[in-house]
Formats: sequence, structure tokens, C-alpha cells
Amino acid sequence: MFNTILLTIDLNAPASWKMALPQAIELVRASKGKLHIMSVVPDMGTPLVEGFFPEDFEAKAVAAASEALNTLVSAEVPEDVDVKQHLAFGKIHKKVLKVIDEINCDLVIMASPKPDRVREFLVGSNADRIVRRSPVSVLVVRA
Repeated sequence: MFNTILLTIDLNAPASWKMALPQAIELVRASKGKLHIMSVVPDMGTPLVEGFFPEDFEAKAVAAASEALNTLVSAEVPEDVDVKQHLAFGKIHKKVLKVIDEINCDLVIMASPKPDRVREFLVGSNADRIVRRSPVSVLVVRA
């Protein structure tokens, strides 16, 4: 069984948790484990792009994401589920892989939309990067 499950979500895309969250709750309840829900506010990518944003952008983005994550967890996670929230700022796949190690995760659950070959070829997907690099099993739920 899985004692520590990490659910990764995109707070701007309800499809990233609408189907994956019920799966995570079901597995956590079955194992009497702990659910960790994580969202990452992506960084700007390069210092050149960062220069176009206000100086306090990161702080404001993280504060807004924190509030949205609290609201989501309060509204969607039943009280009988042991849950911990994680919020990070940076490269999504790198932050998720770091938390996998930090919490001794047994399973990662994430949603991923139907593949778009052109987009995948040009930029790849965070789900793909996490699946390929994760030291634990990853359950990908089609969104």
C-alpha cells in the first residue's frame, strides 16, 4: 500500500485535480496514509523575461497561490483525510522531484491532458519529466 501520496495540481487548471483528487483520496483512505497536495508557481524562466515583471511579482504570485490552495483543500478534501499542503516557486518538475524525496513519497498522482504532439516536441511536458525522473511510481490520470 501507499502510505505517503503526493498529488500535484495546477491551481489555474481545475482539470489537473478534478479527476486526480478523488483517486488520491480513495488511495489514501484505503491505506490510512497521508495525502500531500502540491502546486508550483512557475518561475519566469530567464533573467531577461524576469526583468519585465514587477519586483514583487514572486511574492504576490505565491501569496495568491497559497490562498487558492487553502481554498481548494478546504472545499474539496474531506476532513477525515490527513492532508498537508506544499507550495513552491520555480521549475515545476524540479520542485516536485525535490518534494518526492523530502516527504519519502510512495506514489505521485498527477493529471495530464491528452498529448499534443507539436507542443510536446517543442517544449515537452512536466508530467513527462516527472514520470521519467521519479524514484517512485507515478499514476497519471488523463484530464
